[in-house]
Amino acid sequence: MRPARLLLIEDDPGAGAALQKVLRSEGYTVTLVSRGDEGLALAEQGAFDLVLTDLKLPGLSGLELLTRLREARPKLPVILMTAFGSTHTAIEATKLGACEYLQKPCDAEELLGLVETIVARSRLLSEPVELGPSPDRGGFAIVGRSRAMQALYKEIGRVAGASVPVLIRGATGTGKELVARALYQHGARANRPFVAINCAALPPTLIESELFGHERGAFTGAVQRRAGHFEQARGGTLFLDEIGELPLDTQAKILRVLEDQCLQRVGGHEVIPVDVRVLAATHRNLEAAIQNREFREDLYFRLSVVTLRLPPLNERTEDIPDLVRYFIRRHATDLGVAEPAIQAEAMEFLRSQPWPGNVRELENVVRQALLLARPFPVGLDAVQQVVQRARPPVEARHQTHAAYVANLLDQVRRGELTDARQQMLKDLEPELISQAIRLAAGNQAQAARWLGITRLKLRESLIELGLHPRHPGDSNATDGA
Repeated sequence: MRPARLLLIEDDPGAGAALQKVLRSEGYTVTLVSRGDEGLALAEQGAFDLVLTDLKLPGLSGLELLTRLREARPKLPVILMTAFGSTHTAIEATKLGACEYLQKPCDAEELLGLVETIVARSRLLSEPVELGPSPDRGGFAIVGRSRAMQALYKEIGRVAGASVPVLIRGATGTGKELVARALYQHGARANRPFVAINCAALPPTLIESELFGHERGAFTGAVQRRAGHFEQARGGTLFLDEIGELPLDTQAKILRVLEDQCLQRVGGHEVIPVDVRVLAATHRNLEAAIQNREFREDLYFRLSVVTLRLPPLNERTEDIPDLVRYFIRRHATDLGVAEPAIQAEAMEFLRSQPWPGNVRELENVVRQALLLARPFPVGLDAVQQVVQRARPPVEARHQTHAAYVANLLDQVRRGELTDARQQMLKDLEPELISQAIRLAAGNQAQAARWLGITRLKLRESLIELGLHPRHPGDSNATDGA
């Protein structure tokens, strides 16, 4: 995958050069221009992933640029930057489609984290999701020819064009976000924004601000007005992943937005209309959550106008060969090797596994087996090694902490291990890092903060574990279902 391409429009030579240097240091390809009309011409013709523009520009202002880009390139995200902010400007920028509005001088770490998140989202939108048995190319795909998957493809086709809410249900790792993207890309709002938010990753104190936006001064740290995810998705589609993790009071406010098609920002009084199609996903048993008073029944009925269920991998084992071949094609390209074969014994072993982590777990096994299986083809030994190595974290998820620790110490007692603490870190670190990046929607800066380490240390760990994406902005989304 090519490095992400950014268009930077800044008429201050010093500020432009400094921003270009910071962004290039993260691996982005940055085109710098100083005029609004020149930037518009490039954006209309070039394959950019993101535009960062100043507000006051010669030739064409930032707001005029936003207006023109919304008509010509409605999916192209734009960050507006200015040292001359005002309430009116912030409102207009949001109404015209800016995905973020930043006051200068911008904090470098905040800007890089924001760019990383938006670029990942932009690339997901530009990459079509294929539906079918085993796609020939290495893009994103929902793979499988089983009866369950054929039924799912038909359901997606039936409901994609209708602007009704859809509830996507399935275990972790089955590919719920890919189904949401397929619904979006085949729907009537495919040329409008698509905003995905992992509800489980929202900090409790900022949930409502993230969803509905906030006014300047609404709470400590709210130094400027910000549009929430509902506003960012206006006219398009909002995907609420892990909807079952939201607190009840937030559920009530989401229900009000869905019913009234309008919202108020935190700390604000202005009523803002929002025309948004909502797709929601969960791995939880919402019926049990309703009985336990953990999920609102009225919101459940509002979201589940249509319900799509993704079967776990152990219910469609006949799809495993297609999935394995698909992941081999996809990751062999990343590793710079010709597409290798896989031995029949290795494939049969993969078909026999329980796969509690579903498609995501299978993909990780295939990717790691490709690293081990040199020379090719991928053999049984490589696959068994990877599955055995991955087994402790899977077991740990299904044991109590006490049982897992007792098992480690027992291995030390028997002489099978020498250092229980190091083994625990080795077992759980890949899962911890992967989960943090997934919950942060691919934002490595955010994931590093949650893990209490630096961004550099996180990248070193990713490289060591074989999990590092090839370029900044690449997403860790599951590449199959």
